[in-house]
Amino acid sequence: MSRDHVQSAERPSPAAALPGRSHPDTGPGPGSAETPFLELLARGASAEAFEQPVLLARAEAQPAERIAALEQAKLLALRVRSELEERRRREAELSALFETAHDLAGLRDLDAVLRAIVQRARSLLGTDVAYLSLNDPARGDTYMRVTEGSVAARFQQLRLGMGEGLGGLVAQTARPYVTEDYFRDDRFRHTRSIDTGVRDEGLVAILGVPLMLGHHVIGVLFAADRRARVFEREQIALLGSFAALAAAAIDTANLLAETRSAVAGLERANEIIRDRSAVIERASDVHDRLAELVLRGGGVHDVAAAVSQVLDGTVEFTDTTAAPAQALESSRAEGHAVRHRDDWIAAVAAGDELLGALVLRGHPGLDPVDQRTLERAAMVTSLLLLARRSAAEAEQRVRGELLDDLLDARDRDPRLLRERAARLRADLDATHAVLAARLDGGTVDADAEADARRRLWAAASHLAATGQGLDAARDGGTVLLLPLAPGDTATDLARRTARQLGTAVHEPVTVGASAPVEHLTARPDTVAAAYAEARRCLDALRLLGRSGDGSAAEDFGFLGLLLAGERDIAGFVDRTIGQVVAYDERRGTELLRTLDAYFACGMSPARTKDELHVHVNTVAQRLERVGRLLGDDWQSPARVLEIQLALRLHRLSAGPVRPARH
Repeated sequence: MSRDHVQSAERPSPAAALPGRSHPDTGPGPGSAETPFLELLARGASAEAFEQPVLLARAEAQPAERIAALEQAKLLALRVRSELEERRRREAELSALFETAHDLAGLRDLDAVLRAIVQRARSLLGTDVAYLSLNDPARGDTYMRVTEGSVAARFQQLRLGMGEGLGGLVAQTARPYVTEDYFRDDRFRHTRSIDTGVRDEGLVAILGVPLMLGHHVIGVLFAADRRARVFEREQIALLGSFAALAAAAIDTANLLAETRSAVAGLERANEIIRDRSAVIERASDVHDRLAELVLRGGGVHDVAAAVSQVLDGTVEFTDTTAAPAQALESSRAEGHAVRHRDDWIAAVAAGDELLGALVLRGHPGLDPVDQRTLERAAMVTSLLLLARRSAAEAEQRVRGELLDDLLDARDRDPRLLRERAARLRADLDATHAVLAARLDGGTVDADAEADARRRLWAAASHLAATGQGLDAARDGGTVLLLPLAPGDTATDLARRTARQLGTAVHEPVTVGASAPVEHLTARPDTVAAAYAEARRCLDALRLLGRSGDGSAAEDFGFLGLLLAGERDIAGFVDRTIGQVVAYDERRGTELLRTLDAYFACGMSPARTKDELHVHVNTVAQRLERVGRLLGDDWQSPARVLEIQLALRLHRLSAGPVRPARH
């Protein structure tokens, strides 16, 4: 037997080696053309292995259809394999970039981060060497900072003149450059020192990408092979990503160095300050306190309290009307604190606008450093006031726009309205009351009135923001949409709001509230109708001489019909006897008829039973049911008057109650 025959006998046939191959006697089954290629994909076979099923089919002289199917399945499998390899490559690249970014985020040692970048670049690009050079502005050249895979000491210590070699071309153009054969490439200037170092290292193909900080090249990141090689576009982009991370690491390290230098300088300055007098120590103390206050969101009164402790005196923040006018104007014009009798006045100003003053009481002797401390505190106070004003105005504008949309009954998407309200920490699905507030101080000075209105709007905005509600300026006053807490009534909310707003603006503020409203986004006119009701309540309060008070529409009963500009008869009837009307309509009972007869008979059950021709126990049971519906106090004089008026209005609007049977 020949040697070829022996090897053939000992070695399994290609057909037997292929997984999933059908027996040649039976032929391929349905869909079996893809089976061998799927198994090759599953075990990650090489591209050459995908030719074997086709070659085997041809060797076995299988039908042309079978061979064509295998060819098509092979091409598809190779495409899938290529896509899988590309995804694995991208996954590895992204993982390396992520790990490098993680190293950069926890930067402690710049050299370690740069080494990690160069190592990962070399690994992913599969090059023999990777290295990074940085520019040295002091010496006017470039030096090798980090190398990976290098074996030549001269190459690792190489310094290049600016504009020399491939790196010089990259630095000049701020663009990546690649050469397949370094020594045959004449696009850049060769020098003996560079060529000697590259020759010692044995490099042939080199790719260089710039390290950029802004528009400036600070160095170059290289990947190189000791054989001729073509770098793909994806590999150039990947090395550019690593270069960007390297530049960021260098920039971060520089910033950290500058920060450490600045901190060291501050520490030296603090040492000098500690060696100075107690006055300088107090100045340093107040600076620290003011900075801490600003960072934690303190207010102007917190600033005044902190300065009081440092200056060992009483410092108060006052508005412009409470400070001495002449001293305040002098301080604003000069930009310094000025003495007024035994006090010191520091204007709190923003440009030409006076926002108030810091007043140091009973401290006539003030050294220059303490004076400067008071002035800086005034400056910090002005910044806090401006920041608070800007934030309040922005939030007030957003709250006002949302409430305007609700008041104007615009056809808006309820979902969008809820999302806008949620961003303002307001819940439009909760039970609310609409409140109309107006100043009642009265003044002939237009400027003073405008200033009072601004204070009212600012106070209402603060109240809405802290109460998770909305507010808007409207009709010369302000309107608020505030949620009702469990157990709270619209009357309680109105009185509390009038008291809070009046305290804030130092003038009487009258507040009228609507009845509680729910599902504000269900009907477009819900908030508008509630605002009209609150306005009527506000007008009623002012007509009754109750300026500076707060009340809800439900408090006035039938008087609200007489005092309001619009007669809400249906609303009054519904609030007064609506539950009884609804009960009769649901159950077919005669509670309304019984009430009418009861009042007509002088509230006598005995006479009422004769009027209705029923047993007295029936009358008692009906009246007991009325009590459960209207409340235990329904027979009090005030409630009786309202119930009788509501019965009369209901009879006039819905037709007479059936006459009693005799």
